[in-house]
Amino acid sequence: MQAEQLIYAQRMSKPLSPPPPADRIELMQTFVRIVEAGSLSAAAAQMGTTQPTVSRRLQALERSLGVRLLQRSTHAMKLTEDGERCFDRAKELILSWGAFEAELRGVGDQPEGRLRVVVPHAFGQQLLVGPLAAYLKRHPQVTVEWLLHDSPHDDTPDFIAEGVDCAIRVGEVTDPNAVAIRLFDVPRIAVGAPSLFGAGMPVPAHPGELEALPWLAARNFYRTEVVFTHEGTGEVYRVPIRPRMITDSLYALRSAAVLGAGVGVSSAWMLAEELEAGRLVHLAPRWRGVPAPVYIVYPYARFYPARLRLFVEAMRQAFPESPIQAAGTPGKGPEGS
Repeated sequence: MQAEQLIYAQRMSKPLSPPPPADRIELMQTFVRIVEAGSLSAAAAQMGTTQPTVSRRLQALERSLGVRLLQRSTHAMKLTEDGERCFDRAKELILSWGAFEAELRGVGDQPEGRLRVVVPHAFGQQLLVGPLAAYLKRHPQVTVEWLLHDSPHDDTPDFIAEGVDCAIRVGEVTDPNAVAIRLFDVPRIAVGAPSLFGAGMPVPAHPGELEALPWLAARNFYRTEVVFTHEGTGEVYRVPIRPRMITDSLYALRSAAVLGAGVGVSSAWMLAEELEAGRLVHLAPRWRGVPAPVYIVYPYARFYPARLRLFVEAMRQAFPESPIQAAGTPGKGPEGS
């Protein structure tokens, strides 16, 4: 260990001219990726480079700053006290620099470059593809990475580590470091296949009649209880359930319901075709499940690139009749100045 410290001290003592600003940003990006990935090799794989290159960049940043950022051993790696301070500030600087650079390039709101968007599978494959296609036609210089990913409803991506510009999230957003704009609410209804009910058997009209039926659960939204509200009176009724199947895919839930595996609650827009064709039946039709709020979420920054500002606006305009809470719409600054 003493030998390693001596070698490190010798390296740190060598005169080194400060790297230019652009290189410093690249070095900080590498440092942040190392910490987020957990190791130099994992960071190298994510960045599409080699471990020696990543190691050299880390050493260059440490020598430029005159401090040691990481304590490394054969089996472990941890931030030093200076490294912890640098990590927090580096993330802020990277985000601000990238947004500032994009803002300058997007003068006159002529967006260009790449936009990375994380979207839930069902919405990203169907409901939101129309607004996306319209956005791409209006802005031919923009390329969109449309990343389909289902995660717990209160999760937001690590925007910097994953290189994500914004995300569409279903469910309330609790991340205090993110700006969340409510786009619309998705009505949810209970459905089941006609085969679940015998000939001449009436379709359940009250949620209480659903409790004894086999259930299909959407893992991210309900597992042990479904809450219904009467559309006329506002009465609330809770149905305890013991699901036969739990899934994180709304498509799988819909397919299982059509095949008669059980009843489930899902987004009304996903079920319209199956209901019209008679493959599913609307159960307790005067009652609704808890609606799902849909948000567009992005990290707070002083500058936002034109491609992000215009994408958010495109999503908002695609659902004009839906409730929108526009606190923090991307502008040139926090107040849109």
